[in-house]
Amino acid sequence: MRYAVAAADHGSFRGAAETLKVQQVTVSRCVRQLEQTIGTRVFDRYSGGVRATQFGQTFLRVARSILEQADSLVNSGRMTGRGESGRLAIGFFTSISAGNLLASLVEYTQQFPQVDIEMIERSRDRLTTALRNRAVDAAIVTGERALPGAKSMPLWSERILAVLPENHRLVESQTVSWTDLSGETLLLGRRDPGPAIHECLIAKLMSPEDRPKIVWHDATRETIKSLVGARPGIGLTLESSLGTSCDGVVYREIQDGAGSTRIGLSVNWRADNESPALANFLKLLKQR
Repeated sequence: MRYAVAAADHGSFRGAAETLKVQQVTVSRCVRQLEQTIGTRVFDRYSGGVRATQFGQTFLRVARSILEQADSLVNSGRMTGRGESGRLAIGFFTSISAGNLLASLVEYTQQFPQVDIEMIERSRDRLTTALRNRAVDAAIVTGERALPGAKSMPLWSERILAVLPENHRLVESQTVSWTDLSGETLLLGRRDPGPAIHECLIAKLMSPEDRPKIVWHDATRETIKSLVGARPGIGLTLESSLGTSCDGVVYREIQDGAGSTRIGLSVNWRADNESPALANFLKLLKQR
């Protein structure tokens, strides 16, 4: 079919052979075999070249469509094999309103616009199950400890910020120390990064008497920020949350004697996941 279409485009077997970089006799023989297979002539031959028969015109119109679809399938397969198309499901347990994760997603979509990305927000336990069931290709969570049954790569770290009501006494300072939290009511979410921040709080304020009163909520960090603006209490979050605005709250960096307090993030994936799209995503994260 490809030889026949080329012959029709050039009006001769010679022109088709030159374009396809094969011998003229090869084009002539293949077209003859094609006509024998379908049982009728596709071309009328004459001294100056070839001309499609009435049936040949219909046949060549369908043949072009078939060849275009075949070429599209081959190209799609090659792109999928290189990770340039397909699907990538990313589970996350952190904010994507700002910061490195958002920047990484933007860069990935620019490099691989044909890859369909699905973002899935789940708790740490549910992301572990999703990885095991192949519902997600990669899971990004706080902490550098690998999820059960997964491979892990440490990523960047983010500063811990205090979320304060705009009229709170600590707003007057440019930074907040861990000891400043003593006597305060601290609103924490049971979802990430709440548990990781709580571990950091325990490590920084070892004496229970120095710790704030903690009120747990089964809510996202965005909801916690809204609660801070609506009721007495302060919140703690990571700097990637700065991408979402909330009326009535002010952010201050948490510091100790060594400077900023940071929490690391990691990406987790199944060792037997051979998705080229995942491989390209992990390569980009490693570069960043």
